Amino acid sequence: MYVTRDRALSAPAHDAAATVAELRDRAEITDALHRFGLGQDLKDKELFASAFVTDAELDFRPAASKWGAEPPLMSGRDTIVTTILAMFNGRVDTTHQITNTRITIDGDTARLTALVEAQHLLVADPTTHALLKNPYDVDLVRDGDRWVISRLRIDNSWYTGEPAVIFG
Repeated sequence: MYVTRDRALSAPAHDAAATVAELRDRAEITDALHRFGLGQDLKDKELFASAFVTDAELDFRPAASKWGAEPPLMSGRDTIVTTILAMFNGRVDTTHQITNTRITIDGDTARLTALVEAQHLLVADPTTHALLKNPYDVDLVRDGDRWVISRLRIDNSWYTGEPAVIFG
């Protein structure tokens, strides 16, 4: 699941232009995942939607299976945005911290793996929460000068709290 290359950049160190281009791509690739997390945290529909291609796929089933849930595979940016924001808006506060990003780029496609800690608190009762430590496996495509998520698979390493209450 993880990107396990033995170095961050593939551009030769002596090729400044290729290195700069790759660093820009890496920043934009990481930013797509940051838009995903912050868009949820702020309940910002436009920011959240900007992370995805129109026909994106989000698979939360591996994570949810850890606490016995069986959510459907989400297909399509509009479905993903509507489903997730409706589930949380006014009901659940979230914060997402993204670490351990690893990226491989192949032309106009990329793969990113990351470790995401996602805190979820019920607005009506903040003592009801779920803290999730989730490995993410992300496929992205170039969209002009930025990158967007085409497929996102979320697994779970561990959790505390009550995710079944949070996610319904």
